[in-house]
Order: sequence, then structure tokens, then C-alpha cells
Amino acid sequence: MLRGTIGILFLASLALARVGYGPGEQDWGYVDVRPGAHMFYWLYYTTADVVQYTDRPLVIWLQGGPGASSTGYGNFEELGPLTLEGEERNFTWVRNYNVLFIDNPVGSGFSYVDDQSLLTKTNEEIANDLVTFMKEFYRRHPEFQLIDLHIFSESYGGKMAAEFAYVLDKEIKLGNIVCQLKSAGLGDAWISPIDSMISWAPYLWDIGAVDREGERRVAAATELTRIALDEGRFVDSTNLWGYTEQVISEVTYGIDFYNVLFKKTYRDAMAKIQDLRMDRPRAMYRTLVKFDARDARDDMLDDLMNGPVKQTLEIPEEVRWGSQSWPTFNVLREDFMKPVTDVVELLLNTTQVEVIVFSGQLDLIVATPGTVMWVDRLKYPQKEQYVTSKREGLGVDGILEGYYKTAGRFFMYWVNRAGHMVPADNPAAMDFILQRATGVPAS
Repeated sequence: MLRGTIGILFLASLALARVGYGPGEQDWGYVDVRPGAHMFYWLYYTTADVVQYTDRPLVIWLQGGPGASSTGYGNFEELGPLTLEGEERNFTWVRNYNVLFIDNPVGSGFSYVDDQSLLTKTNEEIANDLVTFMKEFYRRHPEFQLIDLHIFSESYGGKMAAEFAYVLDKEIKLGNIVCQLKSAGLGDAWISPIDSMISWAPYLWDIGAVDREGERRVAAATELTRIALDEGRFVDSTNLWGYTEQVISEVTYGIDFYNVLFKKTYRDAMAKIQDLRMDRPRAMYRTLVKFDARDARDDMLDDLMNGPVKQTLEIPEEVRWGSQSWPTFNVLREDFMKPVTDVVELLLNTTQVEVIVFSGQLDLIVATPGTVMWVDRLKYPQKEQYVTSKREGLGVDGILEGYYKTAGRFFMYWVNRAGHMVPADNPAAMDFILQRATGVPAS
């Protein structure tokens, strides 16, 4: 009976598959997660050589920021079927999985609100919107209710993904949604911001980016941030995060926060320092949402999304991709520095969801040493097993792409030759991580 049901759902869903922008069958649209709050999604059906697309899992991708666009950055810069230049990507996730990009929170990308008072102000509100979205998504695509779901994410998206997975699991247990949630992938995730910051000074010293005076200045700015956070001055701690970014830019002459090996011109570095001195909140936004030194590519992406993509997908004329990203980012300043390690522990202690943490060794903004700090403090039944387990080498085609440790439902991956954007920087390692999570063999 179940096989027949799947077949009926599959045939019914074919009517939703459309020719969109780029290769393969797609679907896209809006879900009103609250009155006046419109969340946009873009679904790519897998191009894997399978009898039907429901033979492969559904993988959600959540971008960071907050305010960065999954349908834009994640799609065209990291893992979608096309690159920003319009070329077919060799390592697209669509090759093996059904991929769902969600512009989240509302206000990101093509998502929008009718009034800015409707923007989400906390991580819990973001998670609730995402669960509401999934209920409607499954109503439109009921065949995916019976398919494994994996939530993967990056940066602030990891903070959102952890809470989303936890709230979604609760709704599943209450019988409010039918969903086969299997894992939450937290890539270079903003889970414990202060741990990331504490690692900055020693990390910069270790790679030779600062001298002792520079290390001292970065550590001192970080300490001011920690004190504000401990005292519950959350907006102040966010502002001091920006001040620490300014100090790092000054003492390193503008090192790239997303990949310490990224080449930057001296002129761009000096402009970034001046930007931070003149208008720190906007400069923080440009770092976290606009990806800083990649401004030229940012302009290319803006032109693509508000030009050919908008036209092909028939986005309403009054909606401009990215136009609400700044208020979306700004309204979360109170929540920005708050950790969600407790939510990760809840996932490990109260659910059957696998928690997958992966970190690029060349990332500064969420540096690997800071991630290891909060991972080492987690409390869950298999913790002792994790501590004593051997770290394995992550080998792909005879190349050492990183390392990993596992225990129970927890997985930690160290990724070589990758910065903040692991799917783009080291797609071979990312493929390995996905295969381990989903059980889908390499194609």
C-alpha cells in the first residue's frame, strides 16, 4: 500500500515540476508563514540516475548573515547546478539530492515582509517560521513527507538550523507534521559566537598574521565583548564584535574573514578599515551578509538575481532581491551574540537527529579552534566515547581532505583547504560528509 501511495504522490507532484532558470526540473514560490510575511523557496529535483526523484533524500540549505540569501549565495556561489558565471557546476548537490533553498529569515533574498515590524527578532521566531513553511511545503509536495530530510547550513544559518531542527522534531512528535528528519548539518556555524572570538587572537598569531602587539589588541577587544555578553548587554556585545573586527582589520591590514588565504588588494583593505571606523553597523552588515572583499561578485549576483532570475521565475515586480537584507540583519542585533549550544545539546539528548559539525581550517570568522571549544563542552550520553575515539583521516581519491571523529549521533569534521564556504572551497570533502550523512553512495 505504501509503494502505491508513493507512486500516486509522485505522479501528482509532476505537475509542479517546471522549467526554471538553469538545467533540470525545478519548483519555486512563496509561503506566507504569517500574515504579511512571505518566505521564498527554490526547489531543484535531483538529476541523479534514479527511477524517480523520491529515490533520493531532500536536503535543505540555509544561508547565514543573518540576511544572506540561500537562493542567491548558496545556489550560485556554492552548491547549485550553475555557477555565477552561468557554467554547470561539477560538484552540484543536485547531482545526488533534491535540494531546497529557502530565503530565510523573511526579508532575506526574495523573501519579504509587508511591514518591517513583521521581521523575526529571535532565533526561536525564525525556527517557528521555518516549521510553518515546511507544513505548507509538504502540503504542496506530499511525496517528500516519506523521504529522508537533512537540514544543512552555513555560518548564522547553523544557528538557525539547530533551533529549526529541534522545533521541527517537537512538531513531528506532537503529530503536527509528517516528516522524516534525519540530520542537522552545521557548517562553520555561529553556535557559540564568543568561543569563535576568543580563538581569533591565538589563531592570527599562529598563522603569522599579527605580532604580539596585534595579538594583545585583538584579545583585549574580545575581552570587552565577553564582559558585555556575560552582563547581558547583548546589543553592546554585538557592537563590540564589530569593534573587534575593526581591530583585526587594522592590525592585519584587512585579512579576509572568510578565508585567510584570500587575496585582497591593499586599497581594498584600507577602504575596509575606513568603512569600519565611519559606519561600523553597516560595515558589519557588509562583512556578514555581502561577503566583504567579494564586492565585484556581489554586484554580479545582484544583477543576476534581479535580472534574468527574477524575470524567469516571474517574481513580483515590486520585490527586489536583497532589498530587505539590511533591516533583517539589523533587527537581530539583540540575538546575534547569544549562543545556542544548549539547543545542540537538546538535539543530542532528546531527539534521534544526527548532529554534523564541519569546519574549514582557513576560516577566521568561525575559526576551527573556537568550534572545537564549544564542541568539547557539549554534554550528551556518548560524550566519553567521542573524547576517547580516534580521529580518522578523511580521504577522497587518495587525497587527505580533512579529519573526522564520531560518537553516537554526533559527527565532527575538520576540512582541509577550506574557509568559511566549505561546499565551494572543498567540494570533495563536502561530498564525503553528505554521503556519510545520507547513505547515498558516490556517483
